Amino acid sequence: MPTPENTSWVILAGGQASRMGGNDKGLVELAGRAMIEHVIDTLQPQTSAITINANRNQARYNTYGTVFGDHIQDYPGPLGGMHAALHHLSDEWIGFVPCDCPRLPADLVSRMSAACQSDTDIAVAHDGEHIQPVVTLLHRRILPKLEQFLENGDRKIILLYKQCNMITVDFSDQPNAFVNLNTPQELQQFGQEL
Repeated sequence: MPTPENTSWVILAGGQASRMGGNDKGLVELAGRAMIEHVIDTLQPQTSAITINANRNQARYNTYGTVFGDHIQDYPGPLGGMHAALHHLSDEWIGFVPCDCPRLPADLVSRMSAACQSDTDIAVAHDGEHIQPVVTLLHRRILPKLEQFLENGDRKIILLYKQCNMITVDFSDQPNAFVNLNTPQELQQFGQEL
């Protein structure tokens, strides 16, 4: 069973960020700091095991912690980062958050861990209206399914989840915690609210 002490958490910063004008989202400034710093600030009190999945600017990301890239070429999206993490880390349970969610819940790790049962494959955050498929805690037993899924050329994260024993974790009390910033306009607007 996962606990905050026996789970590793990965910040996914490996995408192309096409809607952010190709700028590396984790390194884009928000309120004078790289966006990934806001994510790390939220995660650090919750877990001692944080790594970063990045395919560009790895030297810069290295200043924040251990970095590893995708094993699969051509930016397969979040699933590429999850796949790489399952190969890079030995933990039974690995959690994931995107690098562009600067307001993640302060109790994310404990709540996600507590929701899992022994047969849970994937726990996914739910904001009360929608699931947040990149805010997830998964068991490494999904690796064979994930590899087959990627080999078949599939990339839609929710289709993989439907093949697994997925549960949702209720964060409807914090619906704004999962605001993710995809465009320069969203970044500017959000920065004014901080």
